[in-house]
Amino acid sequence: MIAAASAFHEPVMVDEIAEVFAPVGGGWFVDATLGGGGHAEMLLRQHPERRLLGIDRDPEAIAAAQERLAPFGDRVTFRCERFDLLGELADTAGAGPIAGVLFDFGVSSRQLDSGERGFSHRHDAPLDMRMDARSGPDAGFVANTYEFAELRDLLKHNAGERYAHRIAAAIVAARPLHTTRELADTVKAAVPAAARRARRHPAMRTFAAIRIEVNDELNLIEPAMRAALARLQPRGRLAALAYHSGEDSIVKIILREAADGVCECPSTLPCICGAAPAVRLLRRKVTRPGAAEVEQNPRAASAVMRAAERLEPALR
Repeated sequence: MIAAASAFHEPVMVDEIAEVFAPVGGGWFVDATLGGGGHAEMLLRQHPERRLLGIDRDPEAIAAAQERLAPFGDRVTFRCERFDLLGELADTAGAGPIAGVLFDFGVSSRQLDSGERGFSHRHDAPLDMRMDARSGPDAGFVANTYEFAELRDLLKHNAGERYAHRIAAAIVAARPLHTTRELADTVKAAVPAAARRARRHPAMRTFAAIRIEVNDELNLIEPAMRAALARLQPRGRLAALAYHSGEDSIVKIILREAADGVCECPSTLPCICGAAPAVRLLRRKVTRPGAAEVEQNPRAASAVMRAAERLEPALR
């Protein structure tokens, strides 16, 4: 197991991520969702000749990662930006070709535990949920201005919410909503009694769905992953951690297309587009955290990991 500083929150599936990247060796790595820097610390400790570009749109996350990764000095370059700008940021940092790329989608434990930012139903705070609090509409805007159908659809699409219709109707009826407590109570009252007695709070999916909408998270995944795949060196590797079906579905489609080498030519004609597999999937199915990790960190329970390795260019 790769040791990490105990003063900081432990990253999810750190051992599995370490196993993915162990064969790669040195070179430039990109942690596209830097968070508190836990995965980045592991990657830098794993090989002394690695350099890392750490990207996060949350200024507080960048500050936390800078503290954690300070011992690595100029081996780390930080950028406070959205991860869909990965290609541009890697180019300007001089980080190419890239040996490894890591995505850890969703919200970090630091953000969930910062009650005043409105990410969690466990804290009473203004409805915010912006990863970059300097710009963009917040969760209050979504909860109080979206039409019923818009709310219902985002609950279904972003988080697979079974009771999307009932919850959307309840949110519209309860307006205006100002705090996370008000939103959580509204959702809890809207679902059937059996759902209210479930182990997880019935508002968890609603909070996730609204947060994904506020930060436009799903629309950023495809351009970021395609930019990463385009810049991976032969035998370089990419790993992606997802926590919701919407995230994982996008990752699965992109990686399987890259692994299959989808031909764009008409089916009635011979292939002239040169389509060929660009990566090999390290596993066809997802990797999940072990029982011991889930027991220690229940937030890891929904995590799934997919990983791929860049193939050598085909000879022509």
